[in-house]
Amino acid sequence: MLTSKVLTNSAAYLSRRFASNKVAVVLSGSGVYDGSEIHEASACLSHLTRHGIEPVCFAPDREQMHAVDHASGNPSAEKRNVLSESARIARGKIQSLSALRVQDVDAIVFPGGFGVAKNLSTFAVDGPNCQVDPLVEQTIKEFVSAKKPLAFCCIAPILAARVISGVKITLGMDKDDGNWPYAGSVEAVQSWGAKHENCTVSDVCVDETNLVVTTPAFMYNTEKFHEIYDGVGLMIAALKKLMK
Repeated sequence: MLTSKVLTNSAAYLSRRFASNKVAVVLSGSGVYDGSEIHEASACLSHLTRHGIEPVCFAPDREQMHAVDHASGNPSAEKRNVLSESARIARGKIQSLSALRVQDVDAIVFPGGFGVAKNLSTFAVDGPNCQVDPLVEQTIKEFVSAKKPLAFCCIAPILAARVISGVKITLGMDKDDGNWPYAGSVEAVQSWGAKHENCTVSDVCVDETNLVVTTPAFMYNTEKFHEIYDGVGLMIAALKKLMK
């Protein structure tokens, strides 16, 4: 009788924990060099809706580190707001990250792009000594505490590695054979105590203890956009499994 009651209560708890069928997507601007990687962000949104999940977009309401002219690759004198720029990807339907409540969604996704290393953290400037934006750090900790799944692609797994003690993630391969130009990032996350799993662009790394899913995406040097789309799709599929 007691066992039956425990099982019933556990089922009720899980039902409440994953009840919204919504997933938060945290953006960091618009454009690979100073914000969210647009193809990765779009793939996250597309695969979420394909699984019948409603994505809800958020971004910090703060000034970007800087703006980059994506045609020349050079910094621009313009000042841009992370939330306003992210709204381009979200088609205007976006909220400040400060408005996100963990109880309102079932999971959270962080697409990659240099905005992760410039606007959500200081990794682009400080490397292994970087700090994660306090609101981003708080958000990640709240999802971990609530035992709700988290997904990170491309460079975004550095956020998990910096915030979640001993987490297992992937940034792709730890050696650059010409296809992994950011392989040096692996040494940084390992110095924080994170476990790194070598993965190809078509692989996902799942940390079932911390409910974290990661995939390399554009950490891999490819011009085949479908490879990124498919890899992100596997990440979202793995995320959905953790939501059950």
